[in-house]
Amino acid sequence: MKQITGKIQETIIQAMHELYGAVITSSIVQIQRTNPEFEGDFTLVTFPLLKMSRKSPEETAMDIAGFLSSHLAEVSQCNIIKGFLNISLTDACWVTILADISGNENFGHVNVSPQRTIVVEYSSPNTNKPLHLGHIRNNLLGSSIAHILAACGHRVVKVNLVNDRGIHICKSMLAWMKWGNGQTPGSTGQKGDHLVGDYYVKFDQEYKKEVEQLVAASMPADEAAVNAPLMIEAQKLLQRWETGDQQVVDLWKQMNGWVYEGFDETYKKLGVRFDKIYYESETYLSGKQLVADGLSRGIFFKKDDGSVWVDLTGEGLDQKVLLRSDGTSVYITQDIGTAHIRYNEYQMDEMIYVVGNEQNYHFQVLRQIIKKLGYPWADKLYHLSYGMVELPEGKMKSREGTVVDADDLMDEMINTAREMSMELGKLDNFSDVEKEEIFRIIGLGALKYFILKVDPKKNMTFNPAESIDFNGNTGPFIQYTFARIQSLLSKARQRNYYPLSGIYTGALLKSEREIIKTIYYFPAVVKDAAESLSPALVANYAFELVKQYNHFYQDTPVLHNNDEQQVRFRLLISDIVARTIFSAMQLLGIEMPERM
Repeated sequence: MKQITGKIQETIIQAMHELYGAVITSSIVQIQRTNPEFEGDFTLVTFPLLKMSRKSPEETAMDIAGFLSSHLAEVSQCNIIKGFLNISLTDACWVTILADISGNENFGHVNVSPQRTIVVEYSSPNTNKPLHLGHIRNNLLGSSIAHILAACGHRVVKVNLVNDRGIHICKSMLAWMKWGNGQTPGSTGQKGDHLVGDYYVKFDQEYKKEVEQLVAASMPADEAAVNAPLMIEAQKLLQRWETGDQQVVDLWKQMNGWVYEGFDETYKKLGVRFDKIYYESETYLSGKQLVADGLSRGIFFKKDDGSVWVDLTGEGLDQKVLLRSDGTSVYITQDIGTAHIRYNEYQMDEMIYVVGNEQNYHFQVLRQIIKKLGYPWADKLYHLSYGMVELPEGKMKSREGTVVDADDLMDEMINTAREMSMELGKLDNFSDVEKEEIFRIIGLGALKYFILKVDPKKNMTFNPAESIDFNGNTGPFIQYTFARIQSLLSKARQRNYYPLSGIYTGALLKSEREIIKTIYYFPAVVKDAAESLSPALVANYAFELVKQYNHFYQDTPVLHNNDEQQVRFRLLISDIVARTIFSAMQLLGIEMPERM
């Protein structure tokens, strides 16, 4: 069956031609879901049509309503409220729509046009510390956005850029050299990323002591920050690394190797994957070459101390250093090189950087530098600037060791799921192995849903206790409803109600009609989520559908019913609700338990 909204739109275009002699395109015909306060399924906004009709909004709506009623059998009635025409469909039409959806295995996937190649970069960790709560939001957003774009038919490449070189890496290395006493993940029993992160914190602690001593000796604070012995040593270590000092490079490889093993464990547990991983240590040289090229062409300039800069004051920005006076590169240098390498590899139509809003200026600068270098694909770079995530007690700071570690948080969520489930007695008949798997699914589902239900551009506070509530707008609430439907369908199989039937000749209850209508809109929600790069639209859609179904389930007999046709039809509604919930949560990277 053709999408009903498309049929309504085509009929309105025909009406405009036959009634007023106007030839219009579909872009002028604005059809939206009727506001719940009013009666109707779809609403036509008449104001864009008045120029052609040369009538009042009410008169135009009345003309079109008459045309629809006489030309479209699916329309049961129309009502006019000011300049809006509310259109109601027949019950038979909604039953047919549900039957068509039931036969569509890829329902929710949308083939948009044109289909594009889109590179999505997310995670981008530093190899001087483990992943933390902020990284969790980054990874979940990037991974979900990639799933949603792929569901719209785009070719999506998921990439990660590991910041594995630079002064921050040298700080961890230097601290380990001074105070590590040869410790390894094997000798300590720690994950490698945690061990290296501890030395990053150790560097900051000792560095602050040195700065305080210099300030106490009457040195200005800004000078003390630069002249502290530890900072000078770290800078020299970076220079040695960039010149290929074998001893430094070997230690760098060893410590980074520890971190990568730790990252892999965290990514696996979080359910995050990448198609390709780039390393700053491999891309910064490309960036330095592009900077050298820009310098030779007069695009960049060199200061007296030998540092290389770009002047973006004409673009409303500032001057930005590209190479330090000692020849070492900065973040922007490797980002230039990485962008150039990626475009040559993928010829992408869009490159999305999933990076926090504290880097807004950085990406403005990156885009302008690439434009200055003469690359037209600079306009294909898009920064998805998401808000910061905090805990109820406030912000986190990596250098001070006050961040919430991603591994610890995931373990905490699973433990909380275990405690709450045991308290509620929901899993008394499950084996220990089954219980632990469900605790994992519930705990991580709660974490993912709580983070993804918030619009990416907004700052958010993550509350672990609130996220795992089995009621309200939470992952466990949605998972529990899905499991409840699976239990219902299992009973239906035992009572030989399968195969389910989309044939129903009775009148629809309002709750049935509203559920079918909400299901029908799922592909449009996925499309909107892709266009706005907001998984929150999918998350909150799933919650609304679950709320509607729970009201229906509580108020309406499904199996306990003498009308077999009605039983099979209501079971079909339940089945498609479950399938739709499953698809929506899959786009968010959330697993669904068959039983709870």
